[in-house]
Amino acid sequence: MMFSDQQYLLNQENKNASILLKELFDGFSYKIVMSTIEDSKTVFEICKENDLPISSTYKKIRKLKDLGLLFIDRIVINEKGKKVVFYKSKIQSVELILNKKQVVLQLKKNEKNLPRSISQ
Repeated sequence: MMFSDQQYLLNQENKNASILLKELFDGFSYKIVMSTIEDSKTVFEICKENDLPISSTYKKIRKLKDLGLLFIDRIVINEKGKKVVFYKSKIQSVELILNKKQVVLQLKKNEKNLPRSISQ
């Protein structure tokens, strides 16, 4: 959904903007996105850093990926032979502009370490 800076006009017709805004203001989602802006992290690192339950974090990460707010930065195999997935935020900042005429949600792309295919 988000491969460059995006601006959404919040109104009845724009369901994407409403969904994004709702998700970003959710306590779990907010913590996950904030935790992964600078560095990619595993689910366990995100949980430990933010004192979040693992099952809820997996569900939120899946939703944030589907909305285009997170991506899989890399996958490694640990010493036990298990696949470990590192997630990173696609957004660097969010700005909400309120005035008498409209409400605008602006999302700025996270340029730091984005894969070439996402940043183009």
